[in-house]
Amino acid sequence: MKERTCCFTGHREIPEESLMKIKQRLEEQVVRLIQQGVIYYGAGGALGFDTLAAQTILALKNAYPQVKLILVLPCQNQSERWNRADRAIYEGILVQADKVVYISEHYYKGCMHKRNRHLVDCSDYCICYLNRLSGGTYYTVHYAREKGLKIINCAEQLG
Repeated sequence: MKERTCCFTGHREIPEESLMKIKQRLEEQVVRLIQQGVIYYGAGGALGFDTLAAQTILALKNAYPQVKLILVLPCQNQSERWNRADRAIYEGILVQADKVVYISEHYYKGCMHKRNRHLVDCSDYCICYLNRLSGGTYYTVHYAREKGLKIINCAEQLG
């Protein structure tokens, strides 16, 4: 199953001027992987790129009903401090996901790190939005490279 699985990781902040290109690149890359037999897509449920990736998978399910969205969430109360609009989007994604995995019932220091490692450990591909060499996304992509995943960085294709 790992060879048919792709995870997502990316920054929470996406520049408005890049958003449409990133959406387009993301969809193109996912469709390409689906055509190669990759049908399981794991997202971490965070704001920004994770949300965009989950929305992309859900939108593609109409054309590709075999595709499955798996949310791997750090804790059950992840969205409790988010604003109302972001929580509404999150809840909409949550109810449409094919599977939801919680790393922990409650937040603890390190649960997001553990979520990211779980996503990578269960995947053969990683589609990311990485444009800086620090932070959680950088760490996760570095870990994915160490584990031999095929990395597709939507930020590198913005030129």
